[in-house]
Amino acid sequence: MNISYDSYRVFYYAAKYKSFSQAAAALYNDQPNVTRMIRRLESELRCPLFFRSPQGVRLTPEGEKLYTHIAVAFESIAAGEAELLSGQSLQAGAVRIAASGLALQGCLLRVLARYRREFPHVRICLTNHSTPQGLAAVQNGLADLAVVSEGSIVPDSLVKQKVAEVQEVPVCGAGFSQLAGKALSLAELADHPIICLTSGTSSHTFYADLFRRCDLPFCPDIEVETVDQVLPVVRSDLGIGFVPREMLLGSPELTGIYPLTLAQPIPPRSIYLFQRKNQPLSMAAQQLRRMLLQDEPGI
Repeated sequence: MNISYDSYRVFYYAAKYKSFSQAAAALYNDQPNVTRMIRRLESELRCPLFFRSPQGVRLTPEGEKLYTHIAVAFESIAAGEAELLSGQSLQAGAVRIAASGLALQGCLLRVLARYRREFPHVRICLTNHSTPQGLAAVQNGLADLAVVSEGSIVPDSLVKQKVAEVQEVPVCGAGFSQLAGKALSLAELADHPIICLTSGTSSHTFYADLFRRCDLPFCPDIEVETVDQVLPVVRSDLGIGFVPREMLLGSPELTGIYPLTLAQPIPPRSIYLFQRKNQPLSMAAQQLRRMLLQDEPGI
C-alpha cells in the first residue's frame, strides 16, 4: 500500500482527540477535509476505523490496532523534533529504560543518580520488568535501553553489552538468625523455606540451575514478582531469600535482615545493556549508555 503520511497524520490526531473537529483544529485544517481523508484511508485499508455518533467518534477494533502502531511512530517523531530543538546541551529530552530489579539495585540506581546530577532537565522514564519483558520492551520500541540480568534468549534484533557484575547473598529474618555467622552449604539452606522470584524470570532460572548443579531440588516456598519484595517477606520470617549486596543497608539489629555466609559463595550475576541494532539512540539515551559502560562502583 502507498498510503500518504498526511493520511496517517490525520488519523493519529482524530484518534488521539476522539474528535474530527479537534483534529482539524490541531492540524489547522477544516473538518470536512479531515472527514474526507479518514474515509479515503478507510477505503484504502478496506475496513472502518471509527464509529461515528452525535457525541463524537471512537475507534473500531481495527482502528485500535492501527493506532497502537501509528501512535508509536508519531510520538517518536515528536520526541525527535523536541530533542533537536533542545540543542546539544541536554536541557530537555527523555530517556526510557526497562530495568530488572537486580540491575536496578546492582548498578542502575547508582548511575542514574550521577546522570540526574549532570542532566537535571532530562526526563527519566524507568519501568521495572523481568528480563524477557525488558528485552521485549526494547525490541518493540517501548524503551530506548534495557538494563537486565542474564538468562534469557536474546533476539537477533538486539545488541548486548556487559555493564556490571552483581553479587547476591542469602538473607534471613530474626526467626532464622541462628544461621548467621556460620559457613553454610547450599544443602543446609535448602532445608529451610526458600523465597525466590517467579518462574519465567532470570532469577528463578539462575537459582534453579544453581541448585540443580549441586544435585538439590529447587522448589521455592514463596515466589514474588520483584527483588524489592524479597526483603519484606524475609523480614516477616517466611524464609530465606537472595538479594544484591547493595540492598543491605544498616545493621541486622536495626533492619531485621541477617546476611548469611555460604561456604561456596553464589556466583556473581552479570548485568547487560541491550539496545536495538542499527537504531540511533537519542542524545539523552546515548549519554546514559556511555555512563553505564564506564561505570565503576564507588565513583
